[in-house]
Amino acid sequence: MMHKLTLQDLPLKGKKVLMRVDFNVPLNKDGTILDDTRIQEALPSIQYALNQGAGVILMSHLGRPKAKKDPTLSLGIVAKKLSQFLSAPVFFATDCVGKEVEKMAHDLKGGEVLLLENLRFYPAEEEPETDPTFAKQLASLADFYVNDAFGTAHRAHTSTATIAQYFPGKAALGLLIQKELAFFEPLLHNPKRPFYALIGGAKVSTKIGILKALMTKVDRVFIGGAMSTVFLKAQGISMGNSLCEESFVSVAKELLNHKIVLPIDLVIAQDLRPDATFKIIDVPEGVPPGWQSVDIGPKTVAAWTQQLSQAATLFWNGPFGVFEIPLFARGTHALAQALASLSATTIVGGGDSVAAIQSLGLSKKFSHISTGGGASLEFLEMGHLPGIDALSPGR
Repeated sequence: MMHKLTLQDLPLKGKKVLMRVDFNVPLNKDGTILDDTRIQEALPSIQYALNQGAGVILMSHLGRPKAKKDPTLSLGIVAKKLSQFLSAPVFFATDCVGKEVEKMAHDLKGGEVLLLENLRFYPAEEEPETDPTFAKQLASLADFYVNDAFGTAHRAHTSTATIAQYFPGKAALGLLIQKELAFFEPLLHNPKRPFYALIGGAKVSTKIGILKALMTKVDRVFIGGAMSTVFLKAQGISMGNSLCEESFVSVAKELLNHKIVLPIDLVIAQDLRPDATFKIIDVPEGVPPGWQSVDIGPKTVAAWTQQLSQAATLFWNGPFGVFEIPLFARGTHALAQALASLSATTIVGGGDSVAAIQSLGLSKKFSHISTGGGASLEFLEMGHLPGIDALSPGR
C-alpha cells in the first residue's frame, strides 16, 4: 500500500489522534444534510481508533467559506449526525485553533470524540504558506496524525499535507484511503484485462491529462457527454449549438485512435428544459444549427453495453448527458444499469456518476464507489497524491 505507515501500525491506547476526515457533505437549502455518505465512510477509522482506546480529534472542511467564518457552513450539524452514527456523544469545538480548543483537546479521554470547526474559516488551510503557525497549532492537539480524507488528498492544504511534518514517523493512512488505494493502485500497474474506461462529463480541459494517461493503460476508452462533442468535431462532424470546447479540437484530433470509442447516435434538443422537444440522430448526420447534443442515443447504449460486457476491469467517471434533466438522463442510467450487472471489477470515480448510481439504488452492485472524483482522476493521471506523499514511510 504505497509503503506508508497505516492507522493499524499506531500504538493508540491512551493517546490522542488528530484525524483529517472528509465531512464536506452536500447540504439542502435549509442547511440540513442532503447525503451523509461521507460521514459513514469515515466511521471505520474513527471506530477503530476509539476501540483501541484513543481520544479522537476530527478535522474537516465544509463547502467554500472564502477563508472567513460563515455560520451556514458550520460543522455543528455534522457533529450531531456523527453522534447518531456512533451512538455516543461527539464534542464540538466552535473553532479549530486557540486556547478553548487546546483545553478541549487536552481534556479529551480515550474513547471520546471531538470535532473541530470548519478548517476553511482560516485562509491558511488552503494557503499554508500564509500562516505556518496554523499547522503547528493544529498539530499540538495530538500525538498522532491520520489522513483519511481521500476526497481532498489531491490538495496540498495545511490539514491534508503540511501538518504531517509535525508528526515524523507518526503520520498514517486511515482505513478509507487504504480501501481507495487497494482499488486504484492495480489500475496503474496490473489491471485485469481487458481494462476499459468510460469518461463523461462536460469539460475536456479538466480531463485531458487523465485521458492522455489512460490511453497508455486502457484497452479502450468510451467517451460520452459534452466531452465527446470535441472529439466528434475533430472528425469533422458539425455539432450545432452543443457545448464544445473549441480550443481543444486540435488536441482531440491528436488523441483520436483505435482505443477511443465515440457515440454512434445522439439525443439532441433545442433547449435544456424538462419538457424540451428532442430527437435522435445518427452521428454522421451532424447536429443541425440551433440544436445541441444532450445525451447518447439508444444505438450507442446497445453497442457500448455489448462491448463493455467483455471487460475484466472498468473505470467510470462522469455522466453521458445533461443528466440533471430526467429526459436526458436515460443514456447515463441505462449504462449504469448495464455496468451494475457486470461480473468485472467496476470502479466509479466520484462526482455525478455516483449521484446517478445512488438515484437508481445500484450502489451495492459496483465493486468500488470512490469518495473522491478529483482525487481518483489525479491519482490515475499522476500515480500519487500530495496528501498521501506527505505521510510517514511504512514500517
